[in-house]
Amino acid sequence: MVCLDSSVIIDLLRKRVNLAQLELKLGENETAKIPSPAIIEIIRGLYLNSNIPNVRENEKERINKLFSSFPILDLDKDSAVKSGEIEADLINRGETIDIEDVMIAAIAIHNKEKLITRNAKHFERIKELEVEGY
Repeated sequence: MVCLDSSVIIDLLRKRVNLAQLELKLGENETAKIPSPAIIEIIRGLYLNSNIPNVRENEKERINKLFSSFPILDLDKDSAVKSGEIEADLINRGETIDIEDVMIAAIAIHNKEKLITRNAKHFERIKELEVEGY
């Protein structure tokens, strides 16, 4: 079982990686899931004024279709508590990251999922998190 960071979702949307490649990397018995904060990151990027001129006509539809292709892991109470613990630890060490990434990591840890990301170094600061880059 694995969680997909928003970097993977972006690469799927931009066709830098395809579903077949991802499935090969995951193996037969792996199920990829999307943590809900990754949705926040993707949608925020879609609606930023600086990105709007570059948004293709069917991009929203493609994004929604991709989201519908995967189970979604929500930020529940336990994941929120874990997020607070992770963020405090990072702040105490002077290694802060975006709150959505903290939530993504907490959801992965809470659900005992490995996180697949293009930004492995970014997430490796988080204790307990199993990270796999590509």
